Amino acid sequence: MLSILIPVYNYDVSKLVLELKHQADDLGIIYEIIVQDDASAKFIEENNQINSLENCLFSINNENLGRGRNINSLCSKSKYDYVLIMEADAFPENKSYLKNYIDLLSKAPDVIFGGVKYSDSIPSQEKILRWKYGRKREIKSLSQRLQNNYDFVFTWNLLLKREILLQYPFPEFINEYGYEDLVFIKKLRLNSVPITHIENLLIHCNDENSIDFINKTEKAVRNLCNLISSGKIDSKDVKLTKVYLILEKLHLDGIFKALYIASKKQIINNLTSKNPNLYVLDLYKLGYYCDLKQ
Repeated sequence: MLSILIPVYNYDVSKLVLELKHQADDLGIIYEIIVQDDASAKFIEENNQINSLENCLFSINNENLGRGRNINSLCSKSKYDYVLIMEADAFPENKSYLKNYIDLLSKAPDVIFGGVKYSDSIPSQEKILRWKYGRKREIKSLSQRLQNNYDFVFTWNLLLKREILLQYPFPEFINEYGYEDLVFIKKLRLNSVPITHIENLLIHCNDENSIDFINKTEKAVRNLCNLISSGKIDSKDVKLTKVYLILEKLHLDGIFKALYIASKKQIINNLTSKNPNLYVLDLYKLGYYCDLKQ
């Protein structure tokens, strides 16, 4: 019936697996939980304990595949008709999480997205940026998501037919961080694969500090630049690069780059403060992209 796929990297996923197993056992469904570590170094001993649980498997990749390729690999190892892609650092909001999905399977949906939630508790200053970004940019109400089924969807907390993921896998050409979601969702849209939206939230427990998040953001922008340069992503598909094209057309990209370089220290100070401004983060990404392009 259900294969639960959890790609993991440097994270203890044992608590999540236990919760999902308890819910699945209570429902009496046929299931498997497959966890695959992407050649990381931490929490191996903790995650190895998953192999002692019935219907659960933990394995480690011989090399780092990147998130999308890791999910493809997980899917190839799965055996049931539906797969549920999870995020290692997320946790079900309630005890009926799996039931809410299982109850819909009789309608044979192609893809279902359950939505995302972040804690209401304000974290310490060094972790505020990622928390604020999640709450302001990633949380979307069901009514907002229904306005455009393909715009407000992530590739975790995502239930879909296994055959769809096999037919439209994550792009194998992306093995660095960032934008595999965009390519995957665009592929579903272009092939008219319908996405159903429901309120079945996972709480994202991401505790990334601000400096790490900024570094990760830079990595994603570098990857985007490379993907566009190689023709694998259309610059018109990404808001950041659409704005860059306007600057370039107006011959303002060089000026924007200079302003970015001159104000970089002040920008970082804002982003690591108690009240980071997400529009400043947007400007930082745009300036960084301008710098990469020249």
